[in-house]
Formats: sequence, structure tokens, C-alpha cells
Amino acid sequence: MLLRSQFDHLIGQVLDQFPDLSDIICTVGKPVQAEVHGELTDVRLAPDPGLLVPWQVESLAVCMLSGNMRLYRDLVQRGSCDLSYEVRGQGRFRVNVFQQQGSLALVMRKLSMQVPTLEGLKMPAVFRDMAREKFGLILVTGATGTGKSTSLAALVDGINASSSQHILTLEDPVEFVHTHKKGTVNQREFGIDFDSFASGLRAALRQAPKVILVGEIRDKETISIALEAAETGHLVLGTLHTSDTAQTINRIIGMFELGEERLIRGRLAESLKYIVSQRLMPRQQGGRVAAFEVLVNNIRIRELIQNGEQEEKTFARVLESGTNAGMIHFDQYLADLFERGTVSEEIAMLNGSDKSNLGQMIDRIKSRRGEKVTDIEGLELDTEYDLTK
Repeated sequence: MLLRSQFDHLIGQVLDQFPDLSDIICTVGKPVQAEVHGELTDVRLAPDPGLLVPWQVESLAVCMLSGNMRLYRDLVQRGSCDLSYEVRGQGRFRVNVFQQQGSLALVMRKLSMQVPTLEGLKMPAVFRDMAREKFGLILVTGATGTGKSTSLAALVDGINASSSQHILTLEDPVEFVHTHKKGTVNQREFGIDFDSFASGLRAALRQAPKVILVGEIRDKETISIALEAAETGHLVLGTLHTSDTAQTINRIIGMFELGEERLIRGRLAESLKYIVSQRLMPRQQGGRVAAFEVLVNNIRIRELIQNGEQEEKTFARVLESGTNAGMIHFDQYLADLFERGTVSEEIAMLNGSDKSNLGQMIDRIKSRRGEKVTDIEGLELDTEYDLTK
């Protein structure tokens, strides 16, 4: 059986070789791997375990699960489990252990030892407006690994640093450990401090918070309680796994029965403050950079939520024309990143929502620079063509 000290020594070797890694991956048939700026690299360890076999990965997993029966039960019943793990003095990780092809695998996402700040992450200015909100619903969305937890942690830090409020978080697992500043922060971990996000959120209403962070809104019950909290004077922050702001609204409405649609549209239109969607992509100078889409609830957005999108009235159109209200459309943000030389044209186009629209924006930028906007060359007018034929 692998001892914790041995496991920590192994992880320490990985961190020494790749201090900028984002993930450590252990799976059968591959050596231990580190993901650095989106690329997987094999790690050289001493002693070298070579290509991992099932019992080796299982030993690593058992060491981290450390006899926690809830985690074993989740692994057996659901096929995966989540936990946090800390190598003292070197790093904290969010860990997912999962079954695949009859064996176990694990992914360790490295967490910052320091709580991120809005200034440090260079977040859009609208995030400072969010930190000043007193009630309502703010959602941060995106695929797994796009930095939603980091953005929310920075937002919580902004609130914690600027106002004397009780902030309560419900997380799976706790990723960034906040210290008390002007505010008071209590952090609860799924499976240890509460048994479901719905029950944890319901209990939070009796724990006198002004700000509630819900690590993940997964179902109808959780979003219903989140809306209730927002309607009763709480600021509720949460995440969903959706690709953009319009899809987020449609996903929430789709959680409810058809007969409830009008009611939920009305409640959402009144309670929603902001939706932030984000995508993470390679930076030209190395590392990664986030692109943001920000929806700010105003009269036009409220009308769309209540009545639904129509041919000429869509969330995308409002986002594109809502710059003065603090709104940001993905394609506009990607075009700005390209213009500043932060991302390449290829990466921008791969991450665009409307590739035709984004392509036109990029062509205009290239034209202003005096660059070619097409690779087609050698076209000439055929002056010998007889038009009378």
C-alpha cells in the first residue's frame, strides 16, 4: 500500500519539473503526465514506474481517498468521485477519480495557493460592478476547465475586501481558501458539510448570509431555491455548464415543465443581474487566456427572457449593441484579443460563436493593418472575352 509521504514525494517531483502545470493525469497504459498550457507531457520520475498498470493507479487513488466511505460509495455507484488534496507547502489540487475500461484513472487539477483577485486576473471592468451588487442572481458559465471557479473566487474576494458582509460558499470541493477581510467567509464542502446543493442552499437561508456562492447549479430544485434566495434579498453566485449566455437562459427555462414556463421566465427576468460565459484558449506568447461574454440584465434583456427570442430580437443582437451597458459578445472579445496579438487568427476562429461575423471583424482589423485578407491571388480580368457570344 502506498503511503501518503510516498505519494506526496511523487507529486513533489512532478511539480518540481513542471511548476506551471494545470493538471496531473494518471491512467493505465501511460506514464504519469502533466498538462502544461494545454499540452500533455510525460513526467520522468525516480524511481520510474514506466507505463502505469491498474494496481499502480488504484494505489494512488486509495491513498487520496484515505478511507472516506462517501468517496468510495460515489466511485462505486456513480463511477467517479471528487475531492480536494493538499501536498503541504507545495500545492492544492481538485481531484476526480473515475472508472474507465475496467480500471481507475485520476485527474488532479492544480489550484492556486493564493486566492485570485479581480486586479490580478485583469478581469473586465464589469466584474467590479458585480462585486457591488446587493441582491440578485449572477451566473458564471462555461465548459469544465475554463476557469469558472477562478473567476468566482476573484469575485468573492472583491466582495470580501470591500464590504462587511457574511459570505457563505457551497463547493465541491473547496478550491480556494478565503481569509476573512472586511467580510466574514464561511466555506462548506459537499459530502463533508452538506449532502446536496439543494439542501445546503436551503439551509443557507437560515444561516444569515448576505452573499451565497453555489458551486454548481445542477437541477431544477437548486435553481428554484437560488431564485428564492435572490428574490429575498441575497446575492447568489453560481455556475452552470453552458457554452454562452443565451444557452444559459434557455437551459434554466428548460429545467421546468411547460406549464411552469411563464412563471419561471418572469422570476428569472426579475432576479437575474449578470451572466458571464468564458472560454480558455492558448495565448500566442505562451500560457492561456480567457475570453468572456457578459450579459447585463436591462429592459431589452428582460423582455427577451419573458417573451423568448424572435427572428430579429435575439440575445446575440442585444449583446453586440450593448457595449455601453457593459455587455460583451464573445466574437467582439475574440476580435479584440486578435487585434492586440494575444491570440492567433486560427485560435480566435476556433473559439468564435458566429464564425462568419468574427471572420469579417478580423478581416477589417487586417485591412487597417494593411495585411492581406484573402489567400486568393492571380485573379485577372479576361479582356479578350467576347460578350456577343
